[in-house]
Amino acid sequence: MRRPGLAGVAPFLWLLVFFGLPFLLVAKLSLSHTVLGVPPYAPRLTFSEGLGGLLAFMRGLNLDTYVRLGRDHLYFRAYVSSLRLAGISTLILLSVGYPIALGMSRFGPGARRALVMAVILPFWTSFLIRIYAWIAILKPNGLLNAALAQLHLGPLNLLNTDWAVIIGLVYAYLPFMVLPLYAVLERQDESLLEAAKDLGCTPLQAFWKVTFPISWPGAAAGGLLCFIPMVGEFIVPDLLGGSNTLMMGRTIWTEFFADRDWPAASAAAIVLLATLVIPIVYFQRQRAKAPW
Repeated sequence: MRRPGLAGVAPFLWLLVFFGLPFLLVAKLSLSHTVLGVPPYAPRLTFSEGLGGLLAFMRGLNLDTYVRLGRDHLYFRAYVSSLRLAGISTLILLSVGYPIALGMSRFGPGARRALVMAVILPFWTSFLIRIYAWIAILKPNGLLNAALAQLHLGPLNLLNTDWAVIIGLVYAYLPFMVLPLYAVLERQDESLLEAAKDLGCTPLQAFWKVTFPISWPGAAAGGLLCFIPMVGEFIVPDLLGGSNTLMMGRTIWTEFFADRDWPAASAAAIVLLATLVIPIVYFQRQRAKAPW
């Protein structure tokens, strides 16, 4: 049996160092209790005591922080609001990104490269600057209302609303939806569409029976790439959303830096991560069952 070389071990080392260890630290922090001091928590588990300290910690395991999360309506509202805004934004991204990716895949090789470059070009500019640009567009005396005034239309109050957050999320994550879809659609065998037409399918029927099923893995991958980080997004709701806009990323930041309740913030992060694992596992199982 061949032993895995460095190339096979490196991804697992990367996950261990940059995901596994930080996750364990956050989990340990979530089981601590809040104190007035620096840092503002006292650990219940200390590795310096060895096995005896671990056994004592297990005997006195306390999940009060997680129980408090379930009883506090603020966390529940922030969690539901995050799922709602991320879900709406993902659906809009799919409806906008799919035609873009499909159109890109129908061009020749040279034009495809130029269009892919155009999709990733916004990444060359700072994400924070691009979101600030949306503030200049959406504010009451911004570019959008100035353009509407020229058309003799009433002003729109979008800034500091959920709609501003959705606009910012769709703009920021559109490339993450387009690129996976394009990667699948670009490899589609055109002879399948010709065969469908020969069998009497209209172009719309050929799309639904041939193109869309083939592109489903790209749509699912793009949806996960967008939905998962959007649920924990902080910058967009903080800059474009109002004080009533609740999202988990913003709530966790408030607990860490304003309320200095590090155990509660860590527990909220753990609960959010555990919830987001569910669609990932479901996607992997469906992909394993699929014939592609």
